[in-house]
Amino acid sequence: MTNDIATEVFWARLTAAEIQARATPETVVLIPVASIEQHGPHLAVGVDTVLAGAVAERTARRLLAGGTPALVTPTIWSGLAEHHMAFGGTMTLDLATFSALVGGIARSVARHGFRRIALVNGHGGNTEAIGSVAIEMTRSLGVPVVGLTYWLANADTFGAILESQPNVMHACEAETSMMMALAPDCVRTDRIQAAVPKRFAPPAPPGFKRSRPFAEMTDTGVIGDPRSASAEKGERLLEAAAKRLSEEFSRPELWA
Repeated sequence: MTNDIATEVFWARLTAAEIQARATPETVVLIPVASIEQHGPHLAVGVDTVLAGAVAERTARRLLAGGTPALVTPTIWSGLAEHHMAFGGTMTLDLATFSALVGGIARSVARHGFRRIALVNGHGGNTEAIGSVAIEMTRSLGVPVVGLTYWLANADTFGAILESQPNVMHACEAETSMMMALAPDCVRTDRIQAAVPKRFAPPAPPGFKRSRPFAEMTDTGVIGDPRSASAEKGERLLEAAAKRLSEEFSRPELWA
């Protein structure tokens, strides 16, 4: 393979033969999982898809630079977003369809001989389902499938960077910052002030889970305050996420 092909991390940019040549026991295949959903008046609906894909790509490049082969599949852009439907612009799946979709892609990867599969989730509504799919696929495939939500895996590092919140919320300081760094054309800076919610109902306390439409929680579709967002802060968040994930994925113990 040429140098360009040898350092290519995107599954979709390689030929079938080139992909099969990467199917070693050490190769980590990252499957970004996201959503298309409203992100207030100031962010495009593709936020989660952009961010999950970017975190997965940066993680794969760090892995490769450190000697661990890695590939990133195309991002699964549809997720569990029923709670956002009232604000418009959102696409959602039911749980059975979502689980079957993610599971089918992981199963395909495993059938090609890959033995380390990571579901890199970028949407809060997918969190519990991703964990369940990872457990079920590990059992059914006999191959380690790790599921994670990138900001939950970075609670300490993100908390040290953010000023107005402890971690990612929704269309907030964190997500707005990362979009400013990655896709500034998808940020309507003139609408950030209007995005600040006047009405905000906090989620259930830690350890409790219930379904609640976003329309009952916020009047703007935003949870958090995006006014302190910046591209510099977004770059720091993205790099922190990629650093943490690459460190974890390069540990043989994770896959043993």
